[in-house]
Amino acid sequence: MNGPGRGRPARTGALCVLAASVLWGTTGTAATFAPDAGPLAIGAAAMGLGGLLQALAAAPRLARYTGRLRERRGTVLLGAGSVAVYPLAFYSSMHLAGVAVGTVVSIGTAPLLSAVIERVADGRRLTRRWLLAASLGLLGAVLLCVAEAARAPGHAGRHSVAGTLSGVGLGLVAAATYALYSWAAHRLITRGIPSRAAMGAVFGLGGLLLLPVLACTGAPLVASWPDAAVGAYMASVPMFTGYVLFGWGLAHVPASTATTLSLLEPAVAAVLAVLVVGERLPAAGWAGIALVIACLTVLTAPGAGGPPSPGELRDGRGRDGREEVDEVAVGVAEQE
Repeated sequence: MNGPGRGRPARTGALCVLAASVLWGTTGTAATFAPDAGPLAIGAAAMGLGGLLQALAAAPRLARYTGRLRERRGTVLLGAGSVAVYPLAFYSSMHLAGVAVGTVVSIGTAPLLSAVIERVADGRRLTRRWLLAASLGLLGAVLLCVAEAARAPGHAGRHSVAGTLSGVGLGLVAAATYALYSWAAHRLITRGIPSRAAMGAVFGLGGLLLLPVLACTGAPLVASWPDAAVGAYMASVPMFTGYVLFGWGLAHVPASTATTLSLLEPAVAAVLAVLVVGERLPAAGWAGIALVIACLTVLTAPGAGGPPSPGELRDGRGRDGREEVDEVAVGVAEQE
């Protein structure tokens, strides 16, 4: 499919990912209302309970596509394991290295790792447009990190060198697992499994793996109604609703594009820190937000036909992509 008919679904997918990123950007502000909860508790509650909600909502589709999911059990298990590791690494990274550094490493490097995965697993070439967008987005994320350090001069002193290095390492783990479960979900969707079933299987199983962590660390989240409300919000809105939108987006754009679009998350988090928490954002921060917006504009510009669709993933060495496009169309139709 070429022209507007292909571009519209791709842009719709991009908008779904952007909407998910806006919801994810609220988690940092929400977590400030539960200061007694540790990073493992927050991560396990948000992703664990959110994943189980996805599985429950997708139960009829999971039952219908059990056979296909079993055929792709390696991909499902890879995605589920990555879902279980991601929130623990992400929130621990922010705890050890600071919110800015943890977010920039975790979210900022994910598009690069997604591109590597797609190049190795799918033979997908990187376009100049994607490279430009990813460069703009990563630079914007770095400027947001600089702004965070500038508005809190003593912040770096509260983190030891060892803690910061550990946080950076965990941030890279978070980026890798984010890229992996995005790729796994996209692979399932492009193999004829509707996004609800694919996301329900990957995130539901990942949620089950996180339940023991939640049982061991989640006591502060039920110590008071405000803390419980934070946990409920993070599980139901950013994680459940956000990842439903993300799954719909993955039906139309490759994982590397989706993870690049999610660079909107730290920009939203920075704006909310100003509007809700009352923090001040230096000029570097606003410049970073502008660069992130430029990144998103490059990726979603209609002049190039919108973001690349799953049918454009092949580089001519295998199938021509027609089967994948048809399978995605079937999956999307069955979501309606």
